[in-house]
Amino acid sequence: MKLTVIGAGNMGRALIRGFVTGGVLKAEEVYVYDIIAEAAQKTADEFGIIRSEDPNKDVKDSDYVLMAVKPQHFDDTLKGLKDSLGENTIVLSIAAAVTTSRIDNILRGRKFVRIMPNTPAQVGSGVSAICPVGLTDEETSFVQKLFETCGIVIICDEKTLDAIGCVSGTGPAYVMLFIEAMSDAAVALGIKRADALKIAAATVAGSGKLCLDTGVHPAVLKDQVTSPAGTTIEGVMALEENGLRNAVIKSVIAAAEKTRKMQGN
Repeated sequence: MKLTVIGAGNMGRALIRGFVTGGVLKAEEVYVYDIIAEAAQKTADEFGIIRSEDPNKDVKDSDYVLMAVKPQHFDDTLKGLKDSLGENTIVLSIAAAVTTSRIDNILRGRKFVRIMPNTPAQVGSGVSAICPVGLTDEETSFVQKLFETCGIVIICDEKTLDAIGCVSGTGPAYVMLFIEAMSDAAVALGIKRADALKIAAATVAGSGKLCLDTGVHPAVLKDQVTSPAGTTIEGVMALEENGLRNAVIKSVIAAAEKTRKMQGN
C-alpha cells in the first residue's frame, strides 16, 4: 500500500497523524509533498513518513493520492499530476466546495472520493463525510477505515456531503465562540482565565460525548439538568430570549448559501 499526500498544511498533517497512529498505514507507506519543502520535511520527521521530492514520480505507483490543498490551488495542482497518476490510483480530495463534477472534468473517468473532514480530526474526534465515485465496495470500505482513524465517518451522496460540511465543517468555529463566551462569563464570576477555559471546553466536550454515548435526544438530556425553578432554566430562558437557537440555525443556513455560491450554483 502506498499513499501520497499532496499538501502538508494543518488538515493534511491531522489526517496523516490519524492514518499512521491508527495503524491503518505504516509510516513507510506514506509520502508527503508540499510546495514548501520545509513544511513537508517537518511533517515527515514528525510522523516518520517519507518526504516526496518529486510528486509526479511518487503518484505513479501510489494506490491513493490525497489532495490536501486549498480549493483555489486544487485544479492546477491536480492537472499537473493527472498524467502521472497510476492506472489504478484513487484520488482523495478534501478541498472544500470542489464538486465531484469539477474533479471528474479533470480526471476524466478515474476513480476518486470527495471528502469533507473537519478540524477536530487533529485530535481523532473529527467528522468526515465521504462521497465515493466509481469505487468498489472494498475500496470504499478501505477509505472509510482510513478516515475512521480520525473520528466518525458518514458515507453519503454529494448533496448530503455539502449539507454535512455546513454543520461539521463550519461548526467547530461556532462551538469555539460558545466556549469563549462561556469562559468569559466564568471570568466575570471570578474564575481564573486558564481554569475558565478548561471548564468551558470540558463541559462542551463532555456534553457531546454524553449525547453520543447514550444516544439520548439532547432535549431529554437538557431536561435532566433543568430542575423546576432552578438556575439552569433561568439560563435556558436567557439563551432563548437572546435567540441562540435561531442564531445557530441561521449560521448553518448561511454557510450552505455560501457553499452554493462557491460552487457556482
